[in-house]
Amino acid sequence: MTERLILLYSRDEIARRVHELARIISAHYADKDLVLIGILRGAFVFLADLIRHLTIPAAVDFIGAASYGSRSRTSGQIQLTKELQVPIGGRDVLLVEDIEDTGITLKAILDRLGRQNPRSLKVCTLIDKKERRLEDLKVDYVGFEIPRGFVVGYGIDYAERFRHLPDIYRIEGFD
Repeated sequence: MTERLILLYSRDEIARRVHELARIISAHYADKDLVLIGILRGAFVFLADLIRHLTIPAAVDFIGAASYGSRSRTSGQIQLTKELQVPIGGRDVLLVEDIEDTGITLKAILDRLGRQNPRSLKVCTLIDKKERRLEDLKVDYVGFEIPRGFVVGYGIDYAERFRHLPDIYRIEGFD
């Protein structure tokens, strides 16, 4: 199968939005003990760019979760592939992810992190697909909102392909 990619957001649009999110996050977390937690693997590029634009110090860690495999839809089964190494008890935690879709993976991670008693626990996502939400979850910081479509690029993959693309594309034919 040859996928047809349709440009959604250019690297310049992404850079402007990431910079704006970093400004908002820096203002909100000024004088707080912030820990950024990226969800592997899709969020690593977004998190790297985001932290470089923050004007405040922040610890960084990653949690690994998988629910898609090589499919375009979540399996509904969440597998943790990496645990945190940085303690988050009593600290302000910002979970950073690439795409918020059904909410199933996010809910599982939020429940797990919440049991570690962070002072606060908020979510920042690059792409939000609210129309597909199955869990009632709040996303505090959103880069871009799209109604549907399977997206790739800027660290986001489909079956381990397309992460290298500097822009964000929708794969034609996927909902």
